[in-house]
This record gives sequence, structure tokens and C-alpha cells, in this order.
Amino acid sequence: MQRLKIHENGRYIVNADGSQFFYMGDTAWELFHRLDRGETDYYLNNRAKKKFNVIQAVLLAEFEGLNVPNAYGRCPLLKNSDGRYDPAKPDESGEYGYWEHADYVVGQAASLGLYIGMLPTWGDKFNLSWGKGPEIFTPENAYIYGKWVGARYARFDNIIWILGGDRPLATRAHHDIINNMAAGIRDAGANQLMTYHPTGGRSSSEQSHHEAWLDFNMIQSGHDKINGENYRLVGRDYNLAPVKPTMDAEPRYEDHGVNFNAANGYFDDWDVRQALYWGVFSGACGATYGHHSVWGMIKNRADPYFPEGYFPVLYPEALDRPGAFAAAHLSNLMNSRDFLNNVPAQEIIAGNYSGAPHIKAIKNKNYAYIYSPCGLQIKIARDALGFEPDIFAYYNPRNGEYTKADPEIKPGGITEFTPPSSGRNNDWVLVAEQK
Repeated sequence: MQRLKIHENGRYIVNADGSQFFYMGDTAWELFHRLDRGETDYYLNNRAKKKFNVIQAVLLAEFEGLNVPNAYGRCPLLKNSDGRYDPAKPDESGEYGYWEHADYVVGQAASLGLYIGMLPTWGDKFNLSWGKGPEIFTPENAYIYGKWVGARYARFDNIIWILGGDRPLATRAHHDIINNMAAGIRDAGANQLMTYHPTGGRSSSEQSHHEAWLDFNMIQSGHDKINGENYRLVGRDYNLAPVKPTMDAEPRYEDHGVNFNAANGYFDDWDVRQALYWGVFSGACGATYGHHSVWGMIKNRADPYFPEGYFPVLYPEALDRPGAFAAAHLSNLMNSRDFLNNVPAQEIIAGNYSGAPHIKAIKNKNYAYIYSPCGLQIKIARDALGFEPDIFAYYNPRNGEYTKADPEIKPGGITEFTPPSSGRNNDWVLVAEQK
């Protein structure tokens, strides 16, 4: 597989040979920490078959990843003389050691054409504003750890570095820790793409956009509300200078309690699709899917880290939830045409909706995609398209199938479309194309 780079237009990620790469991620934060090799193989094969190409996972994991061992009874770090885990002292000993197992995961992913979005640490290890911690990083040992982990994985083409881990940079020390960790990775010769995973409702651009190490921006739109308008975060990043790709790397998870409370109901596959398409059709370079039980690799409902009932299904069952298949359909749609010259195109929508049915559009030189989350009528301003379409079709985000779309020509340069069905769970993509 090829090492990734940023396209010359600054908007998208491409392969080393310049061919397009649509980032379709899956959230598997606890992959290194909680799965054995058989479980790892099963998970990675499942995701490869569903057209995912990036697996986001953490080396020093959230679920007490320092002192609760991995599936083989191994922890990642040694302690120093005062009894604290030391990032400058990775535990490299023994067969099936923590880091040998991590190497295995990365190698297996590569064999399946999967990239690892690798977080060197979860954010509670440098900013314990919440979580288990403990805080172990200083600016000095962050550089040492970064250089060590960078050297270990510099040879792998299938790495995307993701610094941070769901925490803001609230102090000067936090900035120094992340900047030094990035410098250590780079000084070790690890020149793969690098970004930052922020806390909920924020983007890496807010605190790190101008850092030389940040190749593209990541957004976590989060899990707090129905119809969360992640397109606003994507749009804000899209308009920044210098131009850098951006994407929503943690939108609402399938089967996650709304605002972290099951009493509010759970996000379903429609919520997932709405966030995926809103983000991508706002100019994002890709998208990430997440399932609430998969990110933590939850093997029993009485998981010790969360209240009973917090995870409604177990992760093996969750691998085949509808939202995961919907992610594959989005990937198929984007890769079916050249997308490297796509631009957001709200100007082609002649009359939009607020809230859940809000329509988003993106276009290229000879086609446009228009997403209607609730299947409501779509009105296109023909003059704004920039080409004369001769094919109209509806793409079904639920099953990946096309059906013919019949335009209704109206006065004033407006063409109207009425999708095959409407209402919640009746989303459609209108494809207008000139062959």
C-alpha cells in the first residue's frame, strides 16, 4: 500500500502516486488494548470487507491503559523510581509483549489495505480534566516518547498520526507536550500524515491550525444532540487559511445515548448517515463512523468502566449494525467518481430547510450530489450547476442502489425533484450528471 500525502489543492488526501483517497474511518480506540490476535483478525477483516480504510486506535488507551494489561497480560510502560509510569520507558520485553502485539495489529491492518489512525496516547494522560489518567507527560518526556514511538513505526506506510485524544490544549504545558511529541515523531524519521483529535464540539483548527506538523484538521462533532450541525464546523475549517483538509473524525456514534443518557434515546443509523453526508458534502476529505460498543470493544454489558446499560449491545454484534454498511455505501459513492475537484455548492439549492431536513450539496465539473436527509423536495437552480446535466438519479444511502429521478422543469431556472419516499429514515442523494 502507498504512503499518504496531501493533494496539491490542499483539500484532500491522496496516495503517493496522486490517486484519490477517500478517508473512511472506523472508531476502534481500544483495539490495541482489549483484543487478542484472533479477535483483532476478525475485527479487521470485517472492516476491510465493509470498505473502511482507516482504523482509529490508541496506544496508551483510555480504559486505564497504563495499569490494566492488554489481552496477553502486558502493560505498555515501566515505572520510574518514584513508582510512576514513565513514557520514556516503554516495556519492550517478552514474546507477545504490549508493543510486539501493537506491531502485529499494524501489520495485519496493512495486509488488508487498512491504515491505522494511530493515537500515541489518550488525552487523559496529559490533561486529566476528566477520565482515569494518570497524567504522566511533561514537555520533556513527550519528546522522548514521541521519538521512540515514531522510530518504531516510521517504516510502516499505513500509519496516520493522530495526536491529542479528546482533550483541549488548556495550558501552555499542554501545547508544549503535543508540539514536542510531534517533533519527536518527526525527528525519528516518521513522515506520515499527522493531525489532532480534539474534544467534543471542536476542531483541531482552533488551537493547532498553524502548527507545521498539522497536515489536516480533525473535528469531533460529538454525541450531545440530535441533528448536530457538524457541517458548520466543517465549513469553518474549509474557509481557513492556509488551506488544509478537514473531516469529522468523531460524529454521533450509532447506539450511543443522546447526550450520554439512554433516557434521551439512542442515535440510530439515520443519525449516523445524516452526520456522514452533511460533513462530506460540506467539503470534508472523508468521514469516520463509530459504534458505541465498538470503540471500547465492549465484551460484556456490565463493563467496569461505565454504568450498567450504558452499552446496549456487545461489540461482535455491533460490527454489523446498519450504520457500518451505510458507511460503505458512502465510500462507494465517493469513489465512483473523481472527487478531488469537489467543492461545496449550496448555491445550487433554491430553497432549503432548517433542522433535520437541511439539504447539503457538493459539485464537480460534470456532476453534483445533493443530500436530502428526510427525502423532502429538492429544488435546483440550474444556472448555478456550471454544467448541463443529462442524467438524474437517486442514490439510496441505506442500500447503495440507484433509481431514476424525473426532473420537473419550473419557471425561473428551477428544477424540482421529489424523492421516492420521505420522512425519518428516508434520506436520498440526488445525483445530477453530464456524461
